Amino acid sequence: DTASSLNNLAGLYYSQGRYGEAEPLYVEALEIRKAKLGDRHPDTASSLNNLALLYRSQGRYGEAEPLLIEALKIRKAKLGDRHPDTASSLNNLAAMYDSQGRYGEAEPLYVEALEIYKTELGDRHPDTASSLNNLAAMYDSQGRYGEAEPLYVEALEIYKTELGDRHPNTATSLNNLAEFYRVTNQYQKAMPLLEEWRIVQRSRQETQTRRFAERTRTLGKMYEKCNRLPEAISAYGEALSLFNKLLGSKDQRSLMMKAELARLKKRVKRTLSSRQ
Repeated sequence: DTASSLNNLAGLYYSQGRYGEAEPLYVEALEIRKAKLGDRHPDTASSLNNLALLYRSQGRYGEAEPLLIEALKIRKAKLGDRHPDTASSLNNLAAMYDSQGRYGEAEPLYVEALEIYKTELGDRHPDTASSLNNLAAMYDSQGRYGEAEPLYVEALEIYKTELGDRHPNTATSLNNLAEFYRVTNQYQKAMPLLEEWRIVQRSRQETQTRRFAERTRTLGKMYEKCNRLPEAISAYGEALSLFNKLLGSKDQRSLMMKAELARLKKRVKRTLSSRQ
């Protein structure tokens, strides 16, 4: 139907960051659904949710919040308190509060969404894993590391088991847990996870990106901190090549990476000289 077509095109623009083009299509789709299906229809709730997520992505929280709340109310009324779509609405509203640092409001919503997913979809469902990851990330951002770690670990185990080692969600989960361990100075746990993440990205032919370059540099920094200097030099060299290719050799990031590599090579040279 027309509303679905508008919504699909808007979703494409949204995924490309073309928010100015996506917004009027989402608004039109919402208006059509309200007129044809009514204000309280689940499809109307979906349109409210889509428009709200667009606003949230732009930091337009004041416009997003009432739409997310309205979508949640509709889903609870029409689908029930325990429906997975209701859990999705809880999660979306929680994520907006989370991004604003409103953790006290976000946490109970995240917890409720997780309970619904576990009950309705099962402990090992990928949506349950995503919910675990969301709650872990919020705890992580608050420095509640003891609560975050087991949730990150459980999410990764579910993704690996249910989706496979090479799935994008598995890769994201590997990266999240690796970064958690890096921030908490647990380098011996972080490095193998980041190494595994790089293997996954290579298998998916997703290495020619700034993100891959940044994470390769991060791995090099950890190698250096752990005195694994030959591996650090290799990682720095790979990151430098990527920065040069992606950003140009005169870019500040490339120049900084070049300086870091030169510094490390001098350090290794001094170490070797002192041993002779």
